[in-house]
Amino acid sequence: MQEKVEVSKFALPVDEEHKATELRLLSAAGPHMRAFHLAWLSLFTCYFSTFATPPLLPVLRRHLHLSPVDVAHAGVASVSGIIVARLAMGPACDLLGPRVASAALALLTAPAVYAASAVSSPTGFIVLRFVAGLSLANFVANQYWMSSMFAPGVVGRANGVSAGWANAGSGAAQFLMPLAYSCILRLSGSPSFSWRAAFLLPATLQVVGALAVLAFGQDLPDGNFVSFSRSQEKRSSRKPTSKEGFWVVVADGLGNYRGWILCLTYGYCYGVELAMENVVAQYFYGRFGLGVEAAGLVAACFGMANVVSRPAGGMISDAMGRRFGMRGRLWSLWVVQTVGGVLCVLLGRMSSLGASMAVMCCFAFFVQAASGLTYGVVPFVSKRSLGMISGMTGSGGALGGVVIQLLFFSGTKYSKETGISLMGVMVLVCTLPVSLIYFPQWGGMFCGPSTSEDDDPEEDYHLLK
Repeated sequence: MQEKVEVSKFALPVDEEHKATELRLLSAAGPHMRAFHLAWLSLFTCYFSTFATPPLLPVLRRHLHLSPVDVAHAGVASVSGIIVARLAMGPACDLLGPRVASAALALLTAPAVYAASAVSSPTGFIVLRFVAGLSLANFVANQYWMSSMFAPGVVGRANGVSAGWANAGSGAAQFLMPLAYSCILRLSGSPSFSWRAAFLLPATLQVVGALAVLAFGQDLPDGNFVSFSRSQEKRSSRKPTSKEGFWVVVADGLGNYRGWILCLTYGYCYGVELAMENVVAQYFYGRFGLGVEAAGLVAACFGMANVVSRPAGGMISDAMGRRFGMRGRLWSLWVVQTVGGVLCVLLGRMSSLGASMAVMCCFAFFVQAASGLTYGVVPFVSKRSLGMISGMTGSGGALGGVVIQLLFFSGTKYSKETGISLMGVMVLVCTLPVSLIYFPQWGGMFCGPSTSEDDDPEEDYHLLK
């Protein structure tokens, strides 16, 4: 009777660890759904801030005297810092909790977005894009938070929807920043003042999002990290890693080979997405003669597909997990990402505009769904070093984007269409190691479990349900 009374304090049905077993998107009930909405909205503002610059580049080039090399360096800078930042964000979540870690990073990087209003040189522009891009490390906190709040049966869906809706912030920036610039220009008549004033919008949204997380968020179903009592820790969704030490958490994460495979896999789904967002407009503009506006609209559609495709990946992972266990999650990840690789190869070989757009839409769905499927596996890799594994995987995505950009889309060695096809080949090759992931309790793609889940109660994994 005592347990029933205790569980009833939650608006959503929960399991024995008080993780929600349902995802109700239209609810804001605390703590589960409130954390869900705070997580995606806060990360949405970070994506909005990071990608607020590209749609205003035609204006910025004139006023800051940016060369094509400056623009390229700024683009690489905006994503290269994420590699280290996401890796560091994992242990930060393990030690401080996702709420404090997320809000702190957003507040620390927001001044760089504000400072964009006063930048006056190409060097300053590149530095500010680098610092602003660090805020995307909050993706790790987002996924960590969802994994702490939702049960294994729905965690893939929660991760996918939360990340997919947040990623749409980059697409929103493509529409809203030019609109803000145009509105201010009509009132002021000064292009220089208008674009500088427009940057106050993303910076302010980022600060508001961070403060909302601190004010209304909660790390775990039963409270925040710092306020947890010993009895709560024993039944909570994770063990108190702050007592284990930073380096223990790091060593456990780095020593888990499954994390490295997911790092590679994510590098060639999310990393491919980052690279495509940089080149897809140029591809349609150069190959098919689309106007700047039409090519930009195509590019925006590619990014906005995240609203549907990434959540779909999480839902597929959960559905396959319920039906076939871990084997279903791994097989669905491999199949979806492999299909994405095939479509990527085909996209570079299409010779008509209509066929290219059709293949691109299908490609966008599969490559973005693969990101959701990857994070449908991440929560099961390590219980103690969940943040570290999530950070490693997220860093792999950023690193993959940088590698792809440098290999296929820098210089004149490859045309855009050839680079896209070669990128697809890399996707096919780098997805193969998923077949090597094996869990003793649940098995892998080809082999069943070798031990019972109850054989070693100290084993550092979540229970698959």
